[in-house]
Formats: sequence, C-alpha cells, structure tokens
Amino acid sequence: MAMSRLLFGFLFVCSIWAESTPRAALLVLSKGDHTLAIVDPVTFKIVAKAASGDDPHEVVASSDGKFAYISNYGGGSLNTLTMVDLVAQKTFRTIDLGALRGPHGLDFAGGKVWFTAETAKAIGSYDPSKNVIDWIMGTGQDRTHMIIVSPDLKRIYTTNVNGPTVSIIERSMRAAMGPPAGRPRDDKRDDKKGPPPAGTRGPMGPQGPNWDQTVVPVGRGAEGFDVSPDGKELWTANAQDGTVTIIDLAAKRVTQTVEANVPGSNRLKFTPDGKYVFMSSLSGAGVAVLDAATHKELQRFPTGGAAGIQMQPDGTHAYIACTRDGYVAVVDLKTLRITGKIDAGPQPDGLAWSTMK
Repeated sequence: MAMSRLLFGFLFVCSIWAESTPRAALLVLSKGDHTLAIVDPVTFKIVAKAASGDDPHEVVASSDGKFAYISNYGGGSLNTLTMVDLVAQKTFRTIDLGALRGPHGLDFAGGKVWFTAETAKAIGSYDPSKNVIDWIMGTGQDRTHMIIVSPDLKRIYTTNVNGPTVSIIERSMRAAMGPPAGRPRDDKRDDKKGPPPAGTRGPMGPQGPNWDQTVVPVGRGAEGFDVSPDGKELWTANAQDGTVTIIDLAAKRVTQTVEANVPGSNRLKFTPDGKYVFMSSLSGAGVAVLDAATHKELQRFPTGGAAGIQMQPDGTHAYIACTRDGYVAVVDLKTLRITGKIDAGPQPDGLAWSTMK
C-alpha cells in the first residue's frame, strides 16, 4: 500500500511538471545536440524537446500545428526528413527521400511538405496523409537550397546558391506531349497535329498540370530570401556580395541590387506588415534591419554568426538564431531592440512558428 501511494505521488508530481505544447509556439532547432525545442512565446521558456535527427537545418510546422518537419542536410549527403509530433512532444517518423539527397529548404502548403534536394538539383513534395513522396521536379540549378510555395499552389520559388539564380516555377495547364503510357510510339503519327486528346495519359501521367520555370540571374551566393507580404517582390540575400537582389514578380526580372553591406548573409525575412527586412549573417556582420520602402539600413545588431529568422505572426517580435553565440535573440519590432534571449541548445539554426488548431 505504501509503495502504491509513493508511485501515485511520483506520477502526480510528473504530471504537474509536464507542460503541454502551447497553442502558439516557437520551434527552434539545435545543431549542437540534434534537438527540436518547443518554446512558449509568452514566457520564452522551453516546454519540451524532441530528437531532430542528424544535422538538422530547417524546420516547418503543419497548417494545424500538430506536426513539425525537419530537414536532415548533412552538407548534401543525407536524405531524410524527421517528423515530430508536437502534441505528444516526441519524434514521430523518419521520412526516407531515397535518391533525393541534401534536403534543406522547407515549406508547408496544401497539406503537403515541400522541400529542396540540393545534391539532386530538385524539389519535391511529401504527402503526410499517405506517407509518400508524390511529386518531384528537377531545377537543373546548382545547389537548389531554399523554397517558398505560394498559398494558392500556383507558384514555387527557390534560390540556387551556386547558380547563382532564383527559380520562379509556375503551374501551367500546358499538355505533356508524347504517346499514352504503355503504348509504343507510332512513327507514322504526325506529332505536329497537337497533344493527345483530353483525358488520355502522357509519359508523365495524367494530362496537365505542367510546370514552367523562369531562371533569374542574381548575386553571388544567393541563399536566404523572402516574398514581400503583398506578393509583388522577391528579395534575395547574396552572401558572397553582401548585397540584396530585388525581383519584380509580375515581370519576373531584377529591378534593383541594393548594397546592403551584409557579407555572409544567409537568411532574409520581411516583417508581417512588410515595413522592415531583416538580414542575418554567419560571417559576423551582425543582423541588419532595412527599411523596405527606402532600402536604407535602420538598425544593426552586433550578434555573432546568426542564421535563422522567424517573425511572430502578430508582428510583435522577431526571433534570430545566433548560432555562434548559442542563443535565440528576441527582438521587439516596435522599438527594434533585443529584449530577451532564449537558450534552446547549442548552435541554434532553423526556426519556425506553430499554431495549433
């Protein structure tokens, strides 16, 4: 009986100590201890940690906030994504990408995880409901690194570090050409008469949609990038040049190169209101804040090598992973001042926001 009371008391105390994942949470990857930290953005305390898999670089949350997906990069040698259950606060599944090595950039849209495969010079999507890679497309660009998918799923953007280029990939209903699957080509058929009849199957599966790629040359070392909240511009940070290239997305052309003086810049993010642009640098150049309208520098935080940047959706705070200093800086977006620090593990890197529904 005494042992039963002791065991009950132990379980009761553990239940008090255990903290559930808050409805809104900041997710932080630690490359040093291979973990994903779940952070309460109100108290800035670590609620829980889960194993992230080897060499975690980027993380994204599902639309319902129940799962996180982590890219295991390995400098281009690895080929897995790690899926974490944010409700149970533990690793849920390892996703094998097969020949698609070097996963890095991630986005979540249309119920799917979209990822880059740097070594394979490709992008793809993973359907969690079916546990399958359901789409792959080659970019033909060297080191396809980061990715953003438009909410309507009609456009995909990537940076290609060694290109150095930006890919604008657009959905098209242009029919795939070729004979129906399973039928040998008829050399007597006049292919100039047009595509197969609607409803037939071409060599790439059901007719349409197809994808068209526009490759836009940008500055050297293009890596971190973001699309403005109004969807009109794409800004990419050029790490080797210390500049920012601005692309008009309607015209699909470069309109300006800004001398930002941020060498080694590997991440760039707009604030939710589109007013400011944050640029982080791993080279020790600090974190620069630019005025999005004038392109002038407003502030620079003298952090050590910094990587991931995450904006709080309500526009109150920005979070910066100060990789070399070993903490995540909390920036008040009204005052543009660092107001706190979060210890989420050594070498923090990828950041994401999760909202439970």
